Amino acid sequence: MKARALMIQGTGSDVGKSLIVAGLARVFTRRGLRVRPFKPQNMSNNAAVTADGGEIGRAQALQARAARVMPSVHMNPVLLKPQSDLGSQVVVQGKVVGNAKAREYQALKPSLMAAVLDSFARLGAEADLVLVEGAGSASEINLRAADIANMGFARAADVPVVLVGDIDRGGVIASLVGTREVIDRADAAMIEGFIVNRFRGDPSLFADGMRMIAERTGWKALGLVPHFEAAHRLPAEDALGLPMNRDDHGLKIAVLAYPRIANFDDFDPLRLEPSVDLVFVRPGEAIPGDARLVILPGSKATIADLTALRDAGWDIDLKAHLRRGGHVLGICGGYQMLGRTVADPHGIEGPPATVEGLDLLAVDTVLEGDKVLIEIAGHTVEGIPFKGYEMHVGRTTGAIAPLLQLGNDHDRGAVSPDGRIAGCYIHGLLSDDRQRRHWLERIGGKPSAFNYEADVDATLDLLADHLEKHIDCDRLQAIARVPQLKSIR
Repeated sequence: MKARALMIQGTGSDVGKSLIVAGLARVFTRRGLRVRPFKPQNMSNNAAVTADGGEIGRAQALQARAARVMPSVHMNPVLLKPQSDLGSQVVVQGKVVGNAKAREYQALKPSLMAAVLDSFARLGAEADLVLVEGAGSASEINLRAADIANMGFARAADVPVVLVGDIDRGGVIASLVGTREVIDRADAAMIEGFIVNRFRGDPSLFADGMRMIAERTGWKALGLVPHFEAAHRLPAEDALGLPMNRDDHGLKIAVLAYPRIANFDDFDPLRLEPSVDLVFVRPGEAIPGDARLVILPGSKATIADLTALRDAGWDIDLKAHLRRGGHVLGICGGYQMLGRTVADPHGIEGPPATVEGLDLLAVDTVLEGDKVLIEIAGHTVEGIPFKGYEMHVGRTTGAIAPLLQLGNDHDRGAVSPDGRIAGCYIHGLLSDDRQRRHWLERIGGKPSAFNYEADVDATLDLLADHLEKHIDCDRLQAIARVPQLKSIR
């Protein structure tokens, strides 16, 4: 291990750890360092396909982009993807190894530390700096004995820690000081400093607060970071990050936010389009009558979410939407739902079953075979190019009219005879500006010149500027050290 390493942990979930690591990755990359992001354990149904044929959390893919490197399975060696009754799918170094409920996973965790340390060492061999992101809260002392995500990893890998608290949710002094009080003394000694995130207002008003935290914890104050207004322009990983609906304006597109929605960042490019009013329809809400396009997104449990869709009455809303001349697009699990049947003969998602689909496309799906994890490019049948990725289990057959032009060994999607209902397995389809403009024109919209990929990169630079202004990045660089990998504690 020749690289230095630094770990960013939090006082809780959603305190901004992922965004801070992404911003710091761009900061230190711009300083000429070879930076690699790393998260030992992540829980998310928003995942990305890597060039080495696996999958990792979406946040680590964004952090890799911030570091201007290709994402690797070693950046997130343990990924948990919540399902239905089976608990969570467990992905280790990019590959599915099984399913586990919460208590079962706690027993499994110690055996995963070897893979975590292996991936960490691999990244450290090719980098100058590894930025490690913790998971959840550093103060979950009830889970400390088998921990591989926070202090358990920090101690085993000998990585210094900086703790982040979120002032926007309130009680940040208690969160930081309380963490110092409840964690083990040796764990607390790993923490070198703290950052207070998402501050609003006059920073001088919290100067005493920063001083009090430092005095009570013995940790160095490393930054008071104001709320980053452009954060919404970057892909979110957690379903908690699903945007609330905007003011009613523009061309309305509705996305069905069923309980196990996956890869919802597919629709960030639409959300950022100036002429589009993108709404996420939650259970208990009706599909808006003025929507021009309704999207059925990916799902971690297609059959369970198809049941939830019907329970919400959205199957009836979809028929009314189509009678009004609307359009429907299904992506991945949403594509499977649009067909005639979905069969799970081997109990991949839950008890073996075959259920009726929405019968809007003449296709049938069987959930079987290895998980497909590939990056892919091609054209629609109209000749509009796209690039994206597939991440799914199952074979869908029966389509008479394909949506895409792909090789014979790939599912080409399907489109209805009138062209108003379509589905495919391609995630990231609408991130491609050419394809997104085509879809907006197809439903009567007016596409803009908005360049999604360029916007993400520009926002990462703005984030790096923001953190350099408000965090002592020179001090962070000095705190980072070359780890001496230790035995598991």
